[in-house]
Amino acid sequence: MEWSVNNAFKSYKDMEPKSTMDMVLIPNMDTIDIVLGSSEKGNVVPSAKPRKKTMTSVYLKYFETAPDGKTRRCKFCGQSYSIATATGNLGRHLSNRHPGYDKTGENVTSSAPQPSTTPTVIKKPQQQGRAPQVDYDHLNWLLIKWLILATLPPSTLEEKWLANSFKFLNPSIQLWPGEKYKAVFREVFRSMREDVRASLEQVSSKVSIALDFWTSYEQIFYMSITCQWIDENWSFRKVLLDICQVPYPCSDSEIYNSLVKVLKMYNIENKVLSCTHDNSQNAIHACHALKEDLDGQKMGPFCFIPCAARTLSLIIDDALRTTKPVIAKVREFVQELNASLDISEDFIQLTTAYKEDSWQFPLDASARWSGSYQMLDLVQKAGKSMDAIVRKNEEMLGNRMLLNTAEKNVVNIVHNYLEPFYKVISEICVNTPPTIGMVIVYMDHISDTITTRQPPDWLKNPAEDMAKKLRSYNNQVCNIFIYMTAILDPRIKCELIPESLNSENYLEEARAHFVRNYYTTPFSSMTSGYSSQDIEDGGAVSFAEEIARKKRRASMSNATDELTQYLSESPAPTKTDVLEWWKVNSTRYPRLSAMARDFLAVQATSVKPDELFCSKGDEIDKQRFCMPHDSTQAILCIKSWTQGGLKLKYKSTEIDYKRLMEMAAAAAADISSAGIDKKQK
Repeated sequence: MEWSVNNAFKSYKDMEPKSTMDMVLIPNMDTIDIVLGSSEKGNVVPSAKPRKKTMTSVYLKYFETAPDGKTRRCKFCGQSYSIATATGNLGRHLSNRHPGYDKTGENVTSSAPQPSTTPTVIKKPQQQGRAPQVDYDHLNWLLIKWLILATLPPSTLEEKWLANSFKFLNPSIQLWPGEKYKAVFREVFRSMREDVRASLEQVSSKVSIALDFWTSYEQIFYMSITCQWIDENWSFRKVLLDICQVPYPCSDSEIYNSLVKVLKMYNIENKVLSCTHDNSQNAIHACHALKEDLDGQKMGPFCFIPCAARTLSLIIDDALRTTKPVIAKVREFVQELNASLDISEDFIQLTTAYKEDSWQFPLDASARWSGSYQMLDLVQKAGKSMDAIVRKNEEMLGNRMLLNTAEKNVVNIVHNYLEPFYKVISEICVNTPPTIGMVIVYMDHISDTITTRQPPDWLKNPAEDMAKKLRSYNNQVCNIFIYMTAILDPRIKCELIPESLNSENYLEEARAHFVRNYYTTPFSSMTSGYSSQDIEDGGAVSFAEEIARKKRRASMSNATDELTQYLSESPAPTKTDVLEWWKVNSTRYPRLSAMARDFLAVQATSVKPDELFCSKGDEIDKQRFCMPHDSTQAILCIKSWTQGGLKLKYKSTEIDYKRLMEMAAAAAADISSAGIDKKQK
């Protein structure tokens, strides 16, 4: 079972501070000088008076002549010079724009052959053209990109047989030592973190943060801190702030200190409106301490809330508790289907013949919700085909995978019982990020489902545990803060607020908060403005609708503030894009829209729902667990930042991977062409 994720998050590159200086392809390295390698190793024919290689040829190596023969173009930044430009000017260009490359000539000249007392003449076959020259330093930067995308530590490149594979392709290849890669990653991390800090300085609204925790194979406890906000164009923005080690004993005090340190580093402690945690007691206590700290400094309102996705996951675990043995048998069957092409083809033919739905391979066999529900789905919808496959392949599979009647009945009951959960989780995973208001509505629906359904005796105890966890979640989110967040969702307002959260006192407190913090100018009723429905209809409405809207506008003219006017209108359809609605209506509610920008950024979950409920979370957990301590922070943060649109930088200089790939492709084409010419001769 797979869910798609929409593109609610815009590319982070739109927020990057623009630099007026030209970007460099490869920056200079201080710790270990990067030497440009060459695939060409020709024999030396010394003479009595050898001539040193001139600096002209060294500089021209980094410039390519235009087709018209009138200009030379820098291979790194594209700067063009007249063909008559002195080589000294080319050298100054390299020195100013690409420090390090201007000094390469020293290495070249110093390596000139020394005179020999007995000259030896070596006869070489004449070649029509030179073999292309390759800069193996570029290879190391491409390997850095690979390590980031694959979430692998630099120690991966220290594997002997990987290095031997590169040597097989070209004996001249020299990879950096492991410590060099680590040093580069640390510097890239520092450079990109400065870009994140600069971007957050431009944020004018409140932000929300989310905490996630895990333990690595080294038994090191980590905390990730993610920040989310809504920009001026009414788009969600999200960025990973840091991944930090929580010192032993990893209690609430250590979590609190680590969290405050990160907030101060980014200078956003006065912008934080909420914190979504992972439901653990230590995280709750740390958030409570942060609230006391911020309240004491009068930083403004602050609230911490539990993760709705993790609450749902725990509730589902209770429901699946009694069916785990059956699910384990079905999962084993699915793993055999995925492993054997013949068996899977037989299964597809049988399901087609029996009309038992259609199935796409490989089937999800993960232990997460997506896999477990598919196990139940398979038994209920393709039971005949399963039995036929097991019997046909009994010699290989045995009869242990056959389900008896009682087991099938249990699966059918649990499948039907969890169907509302399946729909809710699907909505949460597809609509990313889900607003806290809509999640509260979903959780209220789950609560009603558990309360109203009468489960069989063997499911009553799990149902009671499920209800208990839901009550705990509701108790933590039933407050004025969440109420204000929910009513600012135009699909919900006051009409869809759950009964447990609906209170007249909350409405008055919300109005007081709005007036105190956002109501700074006299209110003028905007009865002449268009509603979202007016815009959708393009002004072409029926006569009856005109009368109805006239009455609504008349009632709104008596409103005392924007909040009252906003709540007096009917909620928007549930499929409405919340941020788009506010973008359209922000001119009607200029002050209330500022409040909406702050509160709608509150994160309902501490992790992406699809990473918790789907099989992709297994890969993320494995990468986190296996990453060594000396690479965890740098690799995981850099990967998240580049995926968000930030450019990979070294010492504030962008690494132009597009240009690197173009040069690599050109070199490969030259090598291929040279090989073809050689064969033809």
